[in-house]
Amino acid sequence: MLIGFTFNNFCSFNIESEFSMEAPTGKVKARFPDNYSSTDAGYDLLKTSVIVGENAGGKSNFIGSLRFLKSLVDVNSQVQSVGAYVNATSAITEKNPVQRFEITFVSVCGQIYRYALAIDKAGIRREALYKQNKRRAVFSCLFAVERNTDGKYEKKDGKFDELSTVLKNSNNSYGLFVSKLALLGNRDATQTVRWFKEVLLPGTVPKDRENDPAGRDLDIKVMKDPRFLEIFRMVDYSICSIEVDNDKPYGKSLIIRKDADGNEIRRELQQDSTGVREFFAWAVQIFRVVYENRVVFADEMDRVLNPILSDKVIAFVNGVEHHGQFIFSTHNVLHLNLKTYMKEQIYFVTKSKDSLTSELYSLADFPEVRYETAKVYEFYMKGILGGTAFE
Repeated sequence: MLIGFTFNNFCSFNIESEFSMEAPTGKVKARFPDNYSSTDAGYDLLKTSVIVGENAGGKSNFIGSLRFLKSLVDVNSQVQSVGAYVNATSAITEKNPVQRFEITFVSVCGQIYRYALAIDKAGIRREALYKQNKRRAVFSCLFAVERNTDGKYEKKDGKFDELSTVLKNSNNSYGLFVSKLALLGNRDATQTVRWFKEVLLPGTVPKDRENDPAGRDLDIKVMKDPRFLEIFRMVDYSICSIEVDNDKPYGKSLIIRKDADGNEIRRELQQDSTGVREFFAWAVQIFRVVYENRVVFADEMDRVLNPILSDKVIAFVNGVEHHGQFIFSTHNVLHLNLKTYMKEQIYFVTKSKDSLTSELYSLADFPEVRYETAKVYEFYMKGILGGTAFE
């Protein structure tokens, strides 16, 4: 599960931005017992979170920063900042701007890790991995390397024996150090890489993976699970079954409905409504949250879904025992309520009209907003909470 993510200098973001999935302490948790999961390490982590903001405010850039970080782990290629992803102001004012990422998570085996990476146009500036035994315990450094003024990498901290082997052949920036250590069989590095590859899913709706047989087969396996139909039927309860097409599951799969007289109506997914097609893909990701304990970031999942269906999805994710997480951006201001969400579950992204830089912050940053009396929707529409185009 994701505990927290901090990043800086990515697209429209040019200040350190922090996102947390830790549930609050105190009495408020008793009001929302289904909204979080407890871990053996002592962390209570939120199952869902919503990110609200105006068009072009930076919501997609926030999710994109996670997608970019994951791509560096997924693909063992040259690691360096990409010009299109560096903040424009930073690129103008700094000779060699540095992008920074730090992510804290509970691994598949239950260990707590914090991974930190700083990169510039020359490659990795600094990379480190830390480990924690229990919440509130001190993080111990497993490894930390930095690039010196000569362009060579040197050990700054840590205890990995494999690190000396990696450093001998690492005067370039091809591949992350954590990936190289994982290839050498280091357990902690392997758990870190595994979490990025097998748990974290930041991005868009799954596509028809015609050129990715392995990914397509994984999607099809989900679609053929009876529990998938339970999720998909939220969009239309007349749907009684699915016949998944093994070549084009997102286009040629048959959606089968029954009318009041028991007559079957069969239609290819690509001929169905936009909302049904979109939700079919998102249902795959929701399945992965609840039944595979994945961490899914969905960019504007509900752009074609009505508010009632959106509420059904959140109620479903919160109502099942699991260790997955579903975080989504939205323009649906009806999510701004304190009956469904804790304040810590609602985030805003707003962009300054002067500097054109984005800022990410939580509703919990507003102590004057109270559960008993606050009308968050009205505050937001009046621009009091930011994240509105007329701010």
